[in-house]
Amino acid sequence: MASDRAIERSAVPGIDRPAAAVRPRRPLDGFIRRGLFVALLVGFTILFLYPFIWLLSASLKAGAEVFNSELIPDPIMWSNYAELLEQRPVLTWAWNSVLVSVLAAVTVTFSSALVAFAFAYFRFPHRDLVFGIVLASMMLPGAVTMIPNFLIWDFLGWNNTLVPLWAGNLFASPFYIFLLRQFFLGLPRELFDAARVDGAGYLRMWWSVALPLTRAALIVVFVFELKAAWTDLVKPLIFLRDVATYTLPRGLKAIIDSSNIGGELHFELLAVGGVLVTIPMVIIFFLGQRYFIEGIATTGSTGR
Repeated sequence: MASDRAIERSAVPGIDRPAAAVRPRRPLDGFIRRGLFVALLVGFTILFLYPFIWLLSASLKAGAEVFNSELIPDPIMWSNYAELLEQRPVLTWAWNSVLVSVLAAVTVTFSSALVAFAFAYFRFPHRDLVFGIVLASMMLPGAVTMIPNFLIWDFLGWNNTLVPLWAGNLFASPFYIFLLRQFFLGLPRELFDAARVDGAGYLRMWWSVALPLTRAALIVVFVFELKAAWTDLVKPLIFLRDVATYTLPRGLKAIIDSSNIGGELHFELLAVGGVLVTIPMVIIFFLGQRYFIEGIATTGSTGR
């Protein structure tokens, strides 16, 4: 009778089976899974880091040993960095890159945030149509607008200056408008209604309510544009002619071009330039990593 009741008890839905009937999880299985995950993670980390490690190693080698298979230079040629600084105005190029990158990132972040807030908050006729036209402009290749942009900046007298490299961002970016608009749409409208009751204007609501609540998204936009402007080569090639106005990518291109007209190409110096271009972006990412990941994760998890 007792066994029959046990069988009936196990067959009734909603009644748990005895603990002895549950198969215990072996600690070894979890250890193996964790070990495989860590091994896979370390493997991909090495795979992604290897190009930069090779570049760093090449920058510390003699010219004849740049392409050998050794990752640890022997001897270590720290003089390569000093030699590049002596031969080329690298510090001037670096300052130009910093100036252009920061101005481009700041201007596009705030201009795109302002336009995105307008699309998210105001409800005007044909709003979705206008927003669709803004998004459609992303389909326009940059090569199509290259000549008109050059003619405009040349007419304004700013050709061969740093202004064309960042001033266009004063008019926002369609991609960043789309990204920030999704964040603004996720904010409770009651917050802005309360701000209106307190007497805040539209710019005050944008500055004091919307921007602080979307800080992670703003940092994502800032880092994206900072990286894009820092590594951009096309605009400097079009607008810059004087060596003193070069950015770092344009300066490295000038070093390569000088070798094509009879000069000797020192690959170790090019590697030094590559390291100087790469390291600042690595530092910027680690400084804003928490906000960067938060912004990307919030966009994906909330579906905004």
